[in-house]
Amino acid sequence: MKGKDTKPYIGIFGRRNNGKSSLINTLAQQDIAIVSNEAGTTTDPVKKSMEIPKVGPVIFIDTAGIDDEGILGEKRVEKSLQTLKIIDAALLLISNNQFDEIEKNLVEQFQKNEIPFMIIHNKSDELPLDPNFQHDLEDHFHVTVIDFSARTELNRELLINSLQNILPENAFTLPSLFGDLVKKGDIVLLIAPQDTEAPEGRLILPQVQALRDGLDHDCVMVMTKVNEAKMFLENIQPKPALVITDSQVFHIVKDFVPVDIPLTSFSLILARQKGTFSDYLKGTPKISQLQDGDRILILESCTHHVSCEDIGRVKIPNMMRKFTGKNLEFEIVSGLATLQRPITDYVLVIQCGGCVITRRQIINRLQPAIDAHISVTNYGMAIAYMQGIFERSTKMFL
Repeated sequence: MKGKDTKPYIGIFGRRNNGKSSLINTLAQQDIAIVSNEAGTTTDPVKKSMEIPKVGPVIFIDTAGIDDEGILGEKRVEKSLQTLKIIDAALLLISNNQFDEIEKNLVEQFQKNEIPFMIIHNKSDELPLDPNFQHDLEDHFHVTVIDFSARTELNRELLINSLQNILPENAFTLPSLFGDLVKKGDIVLLIAPQDTEAPEGRLILPQVQALRDGLDHDCVMVMTKVNEAKMFLENIQPKPALVITDSQVFHIVKDFVPVDIPLTSFSLILARQKGTFSDYLKGTPKISQLQDGDRILILESCTHHVSCEDIGRVKIPNMMRKFTGKNLEFEIVSGLATLQRPITDYVLVIQCGGCVITRRQIINRLQPAIDAHISVTNYGMAIAYMQGIFERSTKMFL
């Protein structure tokens, strides 16, 4: 399992039949994307995970042609543009020395979303890049323009080096989950109740990430379930420097973890690492102001089997109705799917920990709500607030 590392998302854009899929195969040195001479082979954005020499593990998003036509074509282009919210960098493929309004509009979108990009002139074996055309593009957009051929692999190494240069450092690594709160040799206690949501024979990802983060900082990591944690605290010396628990058992754990030991949750440390933590802090108390008929949006970052103990779909809605005493409406959106109604229809947005998506994806997911002055919070922070432990579980981060 990965600890604090993450894979950068790289979007590949261009007209139909400009060789986007061929580019992926050339970079990967294997046939992992379907290639055809017929325009429009790629109809929807497709994620392809691979290891690129000198760059490392990345996820390419192969998009449909930005010049697609017709009603279905327009929908494909729209889906391609939606990937701008989740990528860390972009490759714009052109050919035949062609760069018109379609490409200019796409570059404007890159710049608007602050996405670093480069331009690749593909199929140079058929028609090389015109030097004057290259100079004009580089001068106007201040980006690298590379003459390339997926067929002959011309300038493949140059392309890889340039790709490495445009990827932001934070696309590869994230800040530590809690490394600034501990020092070498500290005991960190992880309390991990295993309910029906836990995968068979495995730990859930946030628990693994916390365990790895502590090991990376030379801490003594202890992991146990709730009852054993109580016994451990009663008998161990020195006391742990930090206790991290599942948010769902805050109401039990808070009663036996001494108040002088910092206590927080897996979801909270993820909220600080990946989310807009200050917005969460400000938005969470909105829970106390909810009224009958208010609509709450719950954002899951992954799709999974839903059980009667599902935290986002069952437990949080039930807990919030009981806490507020109000008749509330909840809507759940999984993965990075498009919302089915305007963000302004909601009074509160609750984001999961986001252990399987990037910080950029979470921030872009929440930004429309923040811009519309809609309160946002996180699973763990919402639960901590409703269980009366919000201040204690967040004060070590302030």
